[in-house]
Amino acid sequence: MNYRQLGRTGLRVSELCLGAMTFGRESTSADSFRMLDRFVDVGGNFIDTADVYGNGTSEEIIGQWLVDKNRDDYVIATKVRFRMGDGPNDIGLSRKHILAGVEGSLRRMGTEYIDLYQIHMWDAHTPLEETLGTLDTLVRSGKVRYIGASNVSGWMLQKAIDLSHANGWEAFCCLQPLYNLLDRSIEWELIQVCQNEGVGVIPWSPLRGGWLTGKYRRGMQAPPEGTRVDTATQRGWSEKWDEYANERTWNLVDTLLEVAEQTGKSPAQVALNWVLHRPAVTAPIIGARTLEQLEDNLGAAGWELDNELCQRLEEASYIQPPYPYNWLD
Repeated sequence: MNYRQLGRTGLRVSELCLGAMTFGRESTSADSFRMLDRFVDVGGNFIDTADVYGNGTSEEIIGQWLVDKNRDDYVIATKVRFRMGDGPNDIGLSRKHILAGVEGSLRRMGTEYIDLYQIHMWDAHTPLEETLGTLDTLVRSGKVRYIGASNVSGWMLQKAIDLSHANGWEAFCCLQPLYNLLDRSIEWELIQVCQNEGVGVIPWSPLRGGWLTGKYRRGMQAPPEGTRVDTATQRGWSEKWDEYANERTWNLVDTLLEVAEQTGKSPAQVALNWVLHRPAVTAPIIGARTLEQLEDNLGAAGWELDNELCQRLEEASYIQPPYPYNWLD
């Protein structure tokens, strides 16, 4: 596996990042260990989790796996923001919650530091200065090496970076957004901010919960029982059936299947490879439930789609941007 710089930092990470949201939820500890071992076997060193995944279980599993490992060989990323208790301060990006959050993550993972600490989403109730100043303190203390953001808009990211620079604070070096062939709206503004500011992009859900694996095809009336989309539909998650079961999706899936057949790759490998080579992208986050799914996803690295095939995918997945992006484009 190749390695890339994370934004403008000197930190080198594998071109695929292993997402740990399934650890302790869909995947047992033993299965999670096997996926971690396999990921490392092929050269992966970048692992992403969050305190809220499994209410801390995902971090605990990573900590158990790290026990007999050389911690410095791995780049561990986690996040803070969502509710981790019943108290009024067990949520958000206040100084109190961030400091409690980082201590909890360090304890669960049994490590002295976190390589990449990310805000999981914007918090409109906390002054940005309070959040950024606290994150800067964590970097200066050595408990955190780099900081990043997830689920923010373009103006939010730019404001945070400008405020950090103005105060001499550590600035976000990484953005973790939703980005895949079905969801391309970050191209309207966020990608440009990241390119201009040297922020690396590590997309979450690059296969959109399985929509881009070839599992769902034209003519289907509902997702197969037990699949991620079936669960999402029952629980109202964003990748639910009614959100994507439309003509644009089926046209894209038809094209994806054709490109996969032409390249001799799986649909998931093609979709991941497309994201992997988009502007500003450092490493898509692959989230597997089984070792077999992980093996297929790992096949997305080490090659590149030719321009003609990329163009076909881009045309099939294109969304007309709203004003003012359509005018600016």
